[in-house]
Amino acid sequence: QVQFVESGGGLVQPGGSLRLSCLASGSISSFYVMGWYRQALGTERELVAAIFSDGRSNYKDSVKGRFTISRDNAKNTLHLQLDSLKLEDTAVYYCNIIGPNSVSWGQGTQVTVSS
Repeated sequence: QVQFVESGGGLVQPGGSLRLSCLASGSISSFYVMGWYRQALGTERELVAAIFSDGRSNYKDSVKGRFTISRDNAKNTLHLQLDSLKLEDTAVYYCNIIGPNSVSWGQGTQVTVSS
């Protein structure tokens, strides 16, 4: 079973940027759709961005125009570019396969937006 390791989080001021990475332990090329999720303290985990094998992407309304998801099948890596960050983007961010082939959650990477 493939496993994911997320990285790239940190503390950033409102309006700042971060680039998150998700490295898979095996090939991701066969996964039709993958996504980035986030979970803020005391809330449910939510899907914020998804990317299909053909490169199409979808975003949660609140992050459209600010977040960009990408995948590099050759490097077994998923990325999430976070721009124009807001206080409400503070959360632990996770990546996973979307659908019945989803796997156990990794440790995630903490993004904290604070002035």
